[in-house]
Amino acid sequence: LHRHLPAQARNLLRLMKTDPRIDFSADWKLIIVHIGGNDLCNYCKDPDHYSAVNFISRIQETLDILHKQASAVPKALVSLVEVMDLLPLRQLFVDTRVQCPTYMADYLCSCVLTGEENSPNLTMVREATRAYQLGIQRLVESGRYDTHENFTVIIQPFLQNIKIPLAQDGHPDVSYFAPDCLHPSQKGHSQLAKALWNAVLQPVDQKADSFDFTADIVLDCPTWNKPFLGTYKNSNFTYPPVEPTNEPIENWGSDLSCPEQTPSSRVPTSVHKLQPADIKVIGALGDSLTTAVGAKATDLQTDWRGLSWSIGGDGTLETQATLPNILKKFNPNLIGFSTGSSKETAGFNVAERGTTARNMSAQARELVELMRSSSKINFKEDWKLITVLVGGNDLCQYCLDKETYSVQNYVKHLQDTLDIFYEELPRVFVNMVEILEISGLRQIAASSSRCALTAKNVCPCFLNPEENSSELQEINRVNRDFQAEALQLTNSGRYEEREDFAVVMQPFFRNTLLPLDSNGKPDLSFFASDCFHFSVRGYAEMAMALWNNMLEPVGEKQTYNNFTHDRSKLKCPNPEKPFISTLRNSGFRNSDLNLGKTKSSVPYWAVIVAAVAGVLAGSLL
Repeated sequence: LHRHLPAQARNLLRLMKTDPRIDFSADWKLIIVHIGGNDLCNYCKDPDHYSAVNFISRIQETLDILHKQASAVPKALVSLVEVMDLLPLRQLFVDTRVQCPTYMADYLCSCVLTGEENSPNLTMVREATRAYQLGIQRLVESGRYDTHENFTVIIQPFLQNIKIPLAQDGHPDVSYFAPDCLHPSQKGHSQLAKALWNAVLQPVDQKADSFDFTADIVLDCPTWNKPFLGTYKNSNFTYPPVEPTNEPIENWGSDLSCPEQTPSSRVPTSVHKLQPADIKVIGALGDSLTTAVGAKATDLQTDWRGLSWSIGGDGTLETQATLPNILKKFNPNLIGFSTGSSKETAGFNVAERGTTARNMSAQARELVELMRSSSKINFKEDWKLITVLVGGNDLCQYCLDKETYSVQNYVKHLQDTLDIFYEELPRVFVNMVEILEISGLRQIAASSSRCALTAKNVCPCFLNPEENSSELQEINRVNRDFQAEALQLTNSGRYEEREDFAVVMQPFFRNTLLPLDSNGKPDLSFFASDCFHFSVRGYAEMAMALWNNMLEPVGEKQTYNNFTHDRSKLKCPNPEKPFISTLRNSGFRNSDLNLGKTKSSVPYWAVIVAAVAGVLAGSLL
């Protein structure tokens, strides 16, 4: 597991330093690191513990131990084998004509080997795999480990995509696997070893990112022209540019040019046929994240509602990414978005800083009355989009009053809010944004003394507990249960009787993947000066993630936010199915996609550890 890796690194140093066969200072060392299989196998049981944030944090801690000013391990090349995509291994357990121990699937790797093909657990593992891989790439390609000539870390990506071997009869060839059909056999290890050797020699920009067990792998030899092991420097790799702090990007806008931006030929009567251009009115409920506190990073006293990710309408999409600015590309006459920072220009943004879930029903009633009394909209006929995000304040105060901020009360308040909309608002699509995984806040707080001081005041229940304490485990569990119970509410069928109403959970905050700077530390340019709220850059990322979630079918939605500046990341509606995604038009029943509540313990299973080349730290799976 990832949590064991730093201890393995320290043990490896001790062994090397005390081995009489090694001249620790003079001998070159090749160190192989591979980890992640056990974490993915257990991911669905405890997503907080096995989150991408925790996983990458332990990888960084391990590499830092080895790197440590190039004095801890002088003359070393660390070959970091990328996390394996385990999902293809399911083929070995679903093919009934293959003699694999299906009765052991739950024990071996339940999050991957059990469940239906489109189950929530598999979706979670698929997203976690991508998040693990992306996080490793960002960490290593930041240049953090290329500061000395006698130490480097190289990613070997050949396990990113694996192809299950097939026998002549077309069924999986289990001769490449151990009797448990999960670990490789000697034959499989031989193929992996050859693939790793070739990867070590390949230049960075020419490395294979796939692995075929049955391939006839010919071992490469160093050449006269390229006799060296491939590194970032001798491959002339260009590190991603680091944005200079004194010359920031002028705006955090985005580009979007979709071929079809017109409304339906007739105003739809069904929410399941609703296109982006059909939306006439936009509104929002929530707390300080929706009032955009911190958007202008040094000013925490002002509510910058015009820059709010879900309801702000300042500028244009090209200068500031917000949901209304995206929708204005489809309907320039959109009504309800906020501008500026005053309450008078808030539009249909009724969010207030300091809000907890128990305040939401009052906000819902206020929004209904604002819309009902507005002369700018047709209350009965216009399609409305409302975004709801709340719960951060509940979690941050949970330890101070566990009854008031309980999971049961949180969900009850959400239900009361949705009931008001369901009973009183015609033609409405509700974005219920899943509460963020707050555990990453601890990593941000640890990145600087300023953050540690300010963030602890903002969110004591997450930041005050000691690492691995029962208090921290409890608040992480409650965080996860907030997510699971809210999802169960939206998928319960309670809001399915009306043809003109839908509420859909948008899960881009489910798993935290913190943005890192060139030093591998949390990139604070995404955050306000309190290290808790987002900056205008962070809010722009939220807007783009929300929009993409809205278009992604239920069951295929991205469950983490990719904090990278990319003006082309916004998606266009699918020309064949240009509707905003609902449970029904995604082909799901109400109960198909509920998350399980967290369990107090996570089963552990041992894995085979094998040396392939040099020294292997970690596990093969």
